[in-house]
Amino acid sequence: MPSRATPDVPPVKLVAFGDSLTAGYRLPANAAFPVVLERALKARGRVVTVANAGVSGDTTTGGLDRLDWSVPDDTNGVILELGANDMLRGTDPAVTRKALDAMIERLKARGIPVLLAGMKASPNLGPDYAARFDAIYPDLAKRYDLVLYPFFLDGIVGDRQAHLDDGLHPNARGVETIVAGMLPTVETFLDRLHPQAR
Repeated sequence: MPSRATPDVPPVKLVAFGDSLTAGYRLPANAAFPVVLERALKARGRVVTVANAGVSGDTTTGGLDRLDWSVPDDTNGVILELGANDMLRGTDPAVTRKALDAMIERLKARGIPVLLAGMKASPNLGPDYAARFDAIYPDLAKRYDLVLYPFFLDGIVGDRQAHLDDGLHPNARGVETIVAGMLPTVETFLDRLHPQAR
């Protein structure tokens, strides 16, 4: 059986579009989420590149503003990871929802599929805020029939050993844990892209 890694197969081009969690805040370039994910996918025989379009401090509104020029036309799929900074600032979840919805619509209009990476509200924001914020990602995934990874930070919350000293951002070990948890979902997404990827 021929390997998927044959020279004549063009790589599937993914763009990881997000905030500091994607960008690799205070980490060496080779420890950032897109690089670690690409490495893990290649180890699984996937012919893929994962571009880093993460900007530290970005909100969903900021992401919407830069979406068009951050995602090239030849992109096969986008991993959309935004919303954590909205939540940390206590932004009205309706604003976050509207911006994410607009980004998905804009990418859909360009024929670029989206893997939506979810976020969850911090408990200290209260149950009402959490209910409204946490519902955004599954609701949008259902509306647009997206592949959803429910919680980007799954597996590292509460683990000091997986975070930088600020307690918010993953360290290199934390990124490895995130990628290991997310890998099956990304592979499901890649399988959905099969018509584009041939």
